[in-house]
Formats: sequence, structure tokens, C-alpha cells
Amino acid sequence: MAGDVWRCGRYSLGLGAPLVMGILNVTPDSFSDGGRFADPIAAVERGHALIASGADLIDVGGESTRPGSAEVPVAEELARVRPIVTALARDFPVPVSIDTRHAAVAAACIEAGASVINDISGFRDPAMIAVAEGCDAGVVVMHMQGEPKTMQQAPTYADVTAEVAEFLHERAAALEAAGVSRDRIAIDPGIGFGKTTEHNLELLRRLPDLAALGYPVLVGASRKRFLGEITGETEPARRVGASVGAAAWSVLHGAAIVRVHDVAETVQAFGVWSAIAGDRS
Repeated sequence: MAGDVWRCGRYSLGLGAPLVMGILNVTPDSFSDGGRFADPIAAVERGHALIASGADLIDVGGESTRPGSAEVPVAEELARVRPIVTALARDFPVPVSIDTRHAAVAAACIEAGASVINDISGFRDPAMIAVAEGCDAGVVVMHMQGEPKTMQQAPTYADVTAEVAEFLHERAAALEAAGVSRDRIAIDPGIGFGKTTEHNLELLRRLPDLAALGYPVLVGASRKRFLGEITGETEPARRVGASVGAAAWSVLHGAAIVRVHDVAETVQAFGVWSAIAGDRS
């Protein structure tokens, strides 16, 4: 891993122990908790609860990117997320991440206090690279085959890990060439984004190959469909055990950050692991 710190605006996050990113979807149609936190007051309360449960940072998203979802107009996405980002960044001492593929949303949320840009489209848009270059926020470069509306329509790879690694390396290099320092960049293989269950499992098995690229690796497997296919559990909210298992595997095999719905359970699992290991990372 490149260095011991992930630099995210005014925050420097140590990478000696796994970081837990709490998911805060403020959409009416998220696959797992759609509508529960669409109200701004409920969203801020949820963010506070995630922080109290031990989240190291909060990822705010205003556009559902579940398979088959349609793109949300920028103005609508911004109206959903900016008040939440503003309140969380102002009131709580943890980094706030904005989960968006739109440069205008990212720029407005950085101005509102966000410290991370989490781009599911992997900074393919030059305008998004320009936003990253013009601030000091951390960035997450994610791989996705296709677009959310069509990404699960027969995704195909010759070698999923090699192809994902090549994409992530190329996009991270483009950010560095634009002036984004290496210690601000994290990479995400995009579990469930244009991948079958077997593709997801192969990426998780070969996480060390991605970690070898030299950037902190973020894994977001929480409650996803492939866990339901493995366990037979059709209700996303009942995939907590499966999600914690995937998070633990990911950290053991090179992930530095896990993006999860169930912060308290994940933090508790990592705490037991740390105690057994004698506080060794």
C-alpha cells in the first residue's frame, strides 16, 4: 500500500487498521434502504448514529445505482445531498464522502464540506478529474462495466481481475497526471457493478492483486445480491452476517476500507479480531 495515510481534505486517515465507511443513502429507491433516510432530518440522525457506532467516514449518496436504475437529474441529486453533506461536515468530526458520478454534484458538495469524492464511474469524465484536481479531497476510483441501467445484462470478461486492475491503474494514473497526489487516491473493484456472482467472488479471492497496485483498496460488498445468491436470503437487510463475513475476508486479503450498511456489527467484528490478534493490524 502506498504510504500509511489516506489524505482526504483536512483529514489524514491512518491505514494501520481497517477503515469503516458507513453508507447513507438519501434516495427513495436504494436497493437496501430506499426511502428510509430521504427526509433530511432522518438522514442527519442516521449519519450521527453511524458515527456513534464507529464509522470512520460517512458516504452520502443521492442517486440509486442499483442494477436497472435510471440516471437522476443533477439538480434533483444535488437537492437531496447538499443539505446532508453540509450538516454532517459541520457538526461531526469525521470525513464526509459524496457518492456521485456527476462533476457538478461533487464540486458543490466539496464546497459544502465533503472530504472525499466517491465516483462509481471511475473518473472517466474529464470534468470530474478537474474537480478532483481543484481541491484536496480524497478520491475513490471505482470500476463499473457499462452503466447502472444495463450493467447486469450479461457482463463478460476474459479475466475479470486483470481487466479491473488495468482500468483502476489507468484511471488512477490519469488523476496523478492531472495533479492529484497519490496519497489521496483509493481504488474500488466495484463489486456488483457489471459483474456476475462468480466475477465478484473471483475479485474477492484475488484482492491481493489489486492491493499490489499500491493504492488503498475499498470494498463495498454490503448486502449485495451476490450474497443473497450465496446464502439464499432474498431480503437485503437480512444479509448482515454475510456482509460482515465479506468485509472480514476483504480486510484479511488487502482491503484498507470497507463500505457497509451495518457499521456497528462490522466494527464489533473487527474489534474482536483485533483483540485476538493482540491489537496487531
